[in-house]
Amino acid sequence: MKKLTAQQLRQYQEDGAVHPLRAIPVQRAQRYLALLEEGEARYGAAFRKTLRTKAHLSLKWVDELVHDPGILDAVEDVIGPDILLYNMSVWIKDALDPNFVGWHQDSTYFPLEPAVQVAAWVALTDSVAENGNVKYLRGSHLLGQLKHGKGEAGSLLSQGQYVETPPDCQIVDIFLEPGQMSLHHTRLVHFSEPNHSSRRRIGIAVSYIPTSVVCTCTVRHTAMLVRGTDRYGHFDPEPRVRFDFDPEVEAFKQDAVARFWQAAAEQAQVHARMLGKGPGGRPRSDGSLQQ
Repeated sequence: MKKLTAQQLRQYQEDGAVHPLRAIPVQRAQRYLALLEEGEARYGAAFRKTLRTKAHLSLKWVDELVHDPGILDAVEDVIGPDILLYNMSVWIKDALDPNFVGWHQDSTYFPLEPAVQVAAWVALTDSVAENGNVKYLRGSHLLGQLKHGKGEAGSLLSQGQYVETPPDCQIVDIFLEPGQMSLHHTRLVHFSEPNHSSRRRIGIAVSYIPTSVVCTCTVRHTAMLVRGTDRYGHFDPEPRVRFDFDPEVEAFKQDAVARFWQAAAEQAQVHARMLGKGPGGRPRSDGSLQQ
């Protein structure tokens, strides 16, 4: 193993997540945060759209982050040495932001088989209870795909998706300092509450898959080889930017993002047709469940 201990790998396999792990130095996290805020100041509200999907195809510092060995060494311990970057998103909660992320599984939107995608959630600020940290249901990744509803008001997810009946599992907090990360499984049920603090909470979620994974939707996806060799060719390869908003990559990105969201919508519809409700109850803040 390159980064994880045997105990940490077992924690990922049994709980569905492992944390905290050092991804990048604190100083790097601060530099990336400064570059993000410079982009916000320069480009305004449109910059949030850039950050929402595949920002590594627009911003050089994001491309640098997703290729960092401090992240990839841990990911390799989980899924092997041949790694594709499938998608990434920057999750921003401003000070006193009332929005939240509902209980969900990443696999609801990712038409990937087998379901082994791992998300590296890298903190650029601290991520704690008062500013809306990520929480998850321990072991819920072992329960398969769960039925999701949509339209939950205030959710940061694209259609307000949420697990209709969360399973009866212990709620676990992920607390991170700048530059630390968590890894979580694609089927782990997780969520985050509003930011009740006077400071921002910003994290970057990067979705990695083995090159052997197949896309099951009708849309051919794009992905970026970040380590090892792709002997399968299941995805159209993504180019790397030379500098911010590289014109040779921007047109490719627009098409790649359109394909990604078309496939995500298709996958959500597939699950809605196939799945029914399962047993469980509504989680409570004390870590138990309200039946």
